[in-house]
Amino acid sequence: MSAVRHSLQFLRLSSLDVTSYRTVVLRVVDTDFDVKTRVTGLDELKVRHLGEGCLVVIHAPVQNVLGRRYILDKDTTSIGRGRSNDIVLPSDCVSRRHARLEQRGGNVFVVDLASTNGTFINDDSHAVRERQLQRGDRLKVGDTIFKYLAGSDIELQYHEILFRMTVTDGLTDLANRKQLDTLLEEEIPRARRHGRDLSLLMIDIDHFKSINDTHGHLTGDSVLRGLAAILQRRLRPTDRLGRYGGEEFCAILPETSLHSAAKIGEELRALVEAHAFVAEDKDIRVTVSVGAGCLKDGMTLPDLYRAADEMLYKAKRNGRNKVCH
Repeated sequence: MSAVRHSLQFLRLSSLDVTSYRTVVLRVVDTDFDVKTRVTGLDELKVRHLGEGCLVVIHAPVQNVLGRRYILDKDTTSIGRGRSNDIVLPSDCVSRRHARLEQRGGNVFVVDLASTNGTFINDDSHAVRERQLQRGDRLKVGDTIFKYLAGSDIELQYHEILFRMTVTDGLTDLANRKQLDTLLEEEIPRARRHGRDLSLLMIDIDHFKSINDTHGHLTGDSVLRGLAAILQRRLRPTDRLGRYGGEEFCAILPETSLHSAAKIGEELRALVEAHAFVAEDKDIRVTVSVGAGCLKDGMTLPDLYRAADEMLYKAKRNGRNKVCH
């Protein structure tokens, strides 16, 4: 036990690994806070009543907490940066006592505790003071987003969330990089088989770091979500949009020539430039640079990404807020 005590700082459990353990040893240590080892059984990790809800982390600044589940089995569950909370979020975007979840007549209500940055539900831009959570709601506390699950099929919901997280970006709800690769692996042979065009747009927010530095990361997250919505509305049902990474997005355009792709890119660029992103009652103006590439003979998947990416950086070098192809 001493080896575990000195070498293990944190052991995280999910329903995927819990069946491998009969007991769990949890040890949290830092310079001014020490919790003695606590042994817990599997019963503490199960949903004990039909309809008993839980929160699942679907977006967080630290990747290794994605998918973590918090069962709401108490009358009240506190969320905050302070260590005394039931759900501890060690982020400077989160207040020490940020919010509280309350069980009332079989329903769960979220109550904001006068937090600095507010508590948000779904895509509502206004912070909530108190609101009942509905099944499937996204609860945003600082830079962490939870999904609220409830009902008798909660285990099924949980595993569906885990699967969705493998192909979806939690912040924007777009395809993630892994899913973009999968889609392109399907589209490239299809385009070649039928002799059709296939183009790609790489879209990057100009000076995004300055937005985070000036307005904070919560505003940056709001801009990313808003931009994803703008791009998605303009694209066709057959196009596929994803978050390539960071502030960079990728649009797959089947049956689209390079010239047509550049035209679509220009429309997207103009839409973003004309839009006023609102965060904390402030208008924030954003521009994007766009690079367009198309599939040519002998190209592989990385080659197609590279062709569009090179044009993106050409747009950046030529002053930003431009489309190059």
